This record gives sequence, C-alpha cells and structure tokens, in this order.
Amino acid sequence: MDTILLERRDPILLIQLNRPQKLNAINREMLQEIQAALEDVRADERIRIIVLTGNERAFSVGADIELFASATPATLPTVHSDLHYWETLHHFPKPLIAAVSGYVYGGGLELALACDLIVASDTARFASPEIRLGLIPGAGGTQHLARRLGKYRAMELVLTGREFTAQEALAMGLVTRVVPAGQYLDEALRLAQEIAQHSPAAIRAAKLAIISGPEMSWEAAMRFERELFHLTFSTPEAQEAVRAFLESRRQRRDSSQ
Repeated sequence: MDTILLERRDPILLIQLNRPQKLNAINREMLQEIQAALEDVRADERIRIIVLTGNERAFSVGADIELFASATPATLPTVHSDLHYWETLHHFPKPLIAAVSGYVYGGGLELALACDLIVASDTARFASPEIRLGLIPGAGGTQHLARRLGKYRAMELVLTGREFTAQEALAMGLVTRVVPAGQYLDEALRLAQEIAQHSPAAIRAAKLAIISGPEMSWEAAMRFERELFHLTFSTPEAQEAVRAFLESRRQRRDSSQ
C-alpha cells in the first residue's frame, strides 16, 4: 500500500490516508487501496469495525486535481470512472467511522460522509467547494448532504462552497462528536471498541436498517426492520443473551424471596 497505512487492532481495522505532502488528496490509487483493504476484511470475523483517518492537518482536501489532466468529457464516465470504488464504501456491511481533523474538503468530505459515524477534532474545517471550479460534488456529496441536512441547508453549502466548522457540523447533525485537537482518533477508537462489543450480526442488521429504511415507505421500512429483527433473533448471540437475561432475572427474584 503506497497511499494508505493499515493497522489491525482486532476487532478494529485502522486505515490512515497517507499522502501528507498532498494533504491526503484522493487519487485513483488511494481509492483502489481503500477498496482492497475493505474487501480483504469483508468476511474476516475478527474485524468488526473500520476507522478511517488522515492526520491532524488534513483528513483530505479532496480529489487530486491532477486526476483531471488526462480526462475528457468522454473518458471521465468510462475509463476514468471511480464510481465502483465509492460504491464499495457506500455498500460496505460493517460500520465505518471517520476520524477527521483539519481540512475535510470536497472528496474528503464525501469520503467522511460515506462513513456511518464521524468523530471530528475541533480544528476540523469542512467544505464542499466544487462549485468554485465550475463543478459539483460527484461522489455522493449532494445526496449525502440533502438527505442528512435537508434541501435548503444542502443548497446553501453546495452552491456557496463555503467552509464550516466542526461545531457547525455538530449542530447540523453532520458529525457524531467533536473533541479537542489531538483526541479525535483516540475518541473514534473508543467509540469503535464500544460498538464492537456487540453482536456482529446485530451491528450489520442495524446499519442496514438505518441506511435502507429512509429509501422506503414507512410500511415497507417497518416490514424490513421486522425481517432483520427476526434474523438477529435467530443468531446464537441473541439466543444466549436472552437466556442469560432470563436466568439473571430469575436469580434476582429468588434471592428477594
């Protein structure tokens, strides 16, 4: 891996973007390596959650503009397309936590938004600045922002391209937690450990229900959630937890008599 660093901390895989000289600008190689790292642990039950980070100066400033040097309007959606790499992120079944600091711009913001949770340093600065180049976000930015923030706030951020702070992002509901500089990665790892204590099947089912439900009608989403509930109920972890709970309650009742 040339553009990312990997560290296994079972049950966590830590992926660190590693183009510091380019402020972690995203190129095709970086997306390929992120995809390969995710596919490598997709079926690995020892890894239950992924933490994706950069460095204190920059999570990522976005797409490496050099990518467009050899692209044309005809090749951009074909031979130069990177959509399949982003789809791996968007459909990855295990939880992804972004731990961000410094610049979280453009494609870097889209990379963070492709994750399920975002822990931010109070120095993080976010922006969707593609409009300044006569472009729009192309890796889910408009859709993530519109679905998470609503039409009007998404319009403002995308059409102005303005920078906003970690505290603003928290107030919007765009990030999960904001912590002092220097603590954001530790906080993301603590959150990952807390989540990883629970049943992997239940974690995956909960993620799928939360992501898929808003795309359905209320009735369809309720049926889908119930189907996932039935599937998790049949797992050994759930059956054992139910038995342990009932046994503990019986013991408490007996000791009180």
